[in-house]
Amino acid sequence: MSHLFEAIDFEENPIYEQIIADIGKQQYSIVEGFFAQEEVHLLRQMLQQRHEEDAFKKAAIGNRVNELIVKSIRGDLILWMDETNANSTEKLFFNKVNDLIAYLNRTCFLGILSKEFHYAIYPEGTFYKRHIDTFQNDDRRKLSFVCYLNEDGWLPENGGELVLYFDENRREVEKVIYPFPGRIVIFESQIIEHEVRPVKTERLSITGWLKTR
Repeated sequence: MSHLFEAIDFEENPIYEQIIADIGKQQYSIVEGFFAQEEVHLLRQMLQQRHEEDAFKKAAIGNRVNELIVKSIRGDLILWMDETNANSTEKLFFNKVNDLIAYLNRTCFLGILSKEFHYAIYPEGTFYKRHIDTFQNDDRRKLSFVCYLNEDGWLPENGGELVLYFDENRREVEKVIYPFPGRIVIFESQIIEHEVRPVKTERLSITGWLKTR
């Protein structure tokens, strides 16, 4: 019987461990280099190719069943990703995400059972007003995940910052995160309100959610 409880060989991943520690401490994590520079380049090319194929649509508010387009709230364009029909570049993305999910489920018992991701383009002048990533009738989203695919040399003055809002010592605190290429941000979907500030240069990303039952 004792053999049933023997530890299986398990290699600790320092990046994943940092994500876990960050979320446990502050409810979000910012990771540089989660995807290599060449991987970011390939994903950006794929996003741009899909856009040239006129596959994107205006993003809506609400869940995917009850969607409503409201330009005064958000102005991005999106294209949902389909893992079952992913090409080699998109498989590269999903393989890394799946590896992270397996690690989180094994070490933190988060119970992540599914995920959903979309490409996102914010044209110049667009934004996404302050909101939270869960719905009244659907609280399956556990962690929000953003991967930035902007061109190299992105500057703070290009706008499009992600702003997370917290309450600390009875006062509101803002965490401003610039969408530098290759950077990923992971945060608790059910807790953290956030916004995308107005974009001054087209902003590219993959955004998604890790979901529980």
